[in-house]
Amino acid sequence: MAIKAQIDCIRKRDGDSAWDRISHVGGVNPDGTRWKMTQERAVYLMEEGWDFYVAVSGHAAWCEVAISRQGHKYIKTAADDELPRTLLNLPECP
Repeated sequence: MAIKAQIDCIRKRDGDSAWDRISHVGGVNPDGTRWKMTQERAVYLMEEGWDFYVAVSGHAAWCEVAISRQGHKYIKTAADDELPRTLLNLPECP
């Protein structure tokens, strides 16, 4: 059974590249505690079968692994073009 987790916040790193700007993603566990992991860890988990999504207007925007022009793996929603705009619009993680 695939694990499904909602991403509701991000951490940004300094830099100009939109593909590499997200350093961490985070959300809330079923027990109400917060979780946060590096984008690299999220990519690894997605490649192992986890499903991440972002709630957009009450609907799930499912995430996928993409590869930047520099060859780095990153996550974005399937609805985004090549830039992770939906994730970049999330608030900063506490």
